[in-house]
Amino acid sequence: MKTLLINENIKYEGWQLCPHWIYKNFKIQGDAAVAFIGECEVKLTEMVDIEDVINNEPIYSKSMLSFISEQFNVGLVEGVFRQRLLICIIKEALEKRGFKITRNGDDLFFEGKKLTVSIATKSATSVLIHTGVNILSEGAPVKASGLTSELGIKDIENFAKEVMQKYSEEINDIIMASTKVRGV
Repeated sequence: MKTLLINENIKYEGWQLCPHWIYKNFKIQGDAAVAFIGECEVKLTEMVDIEDVINNEPIYSKSMLSFISEQFNVGLVEGVFRQRLLICIIKEALEKRGFKITRNGDDLFFEGKKLTVSIATKSATSVLIHTGVNILSEGAPVKASGLTSELGIKDIENFAKEVMQKYSEEINDIIMASTKVRGV
């Protein structure tokens, strides 16, 4: 899996979670994960999570670290497993820095306040994952925590690179592990 830290501010609005967005915009073909920083505002009309739509829960963050991944030849259930793997890698990276993080499904919390948003969905050609980690918590529509505002993490770019590298290594290792066994 290829990865890229995008060095431009991008506002995540939900529409970016579409087939080949990474390929069309950053010329990375195939399985890929990208990360970028920017405001996040996902209105109900762009929401993929139907439960959030039913509950009238749009997403907003003044500043968020967003990860978007597109992976091919994967079903939706496997895509959700891969989404949860990404969440666990983010949790491990934060715990390595000494923070006590709790996980409930695909959500991470710091001191009981929501740190992440995440969704996995299926397109006609791929599985798409968006995971956002609040950098700043102010202005969020729920009790939120942020990497900088509550955890004091300043080097967001290195954090993003570390997470993407570990995620890419895990996915590649899983694929390789599947090729070394004989059928029974």
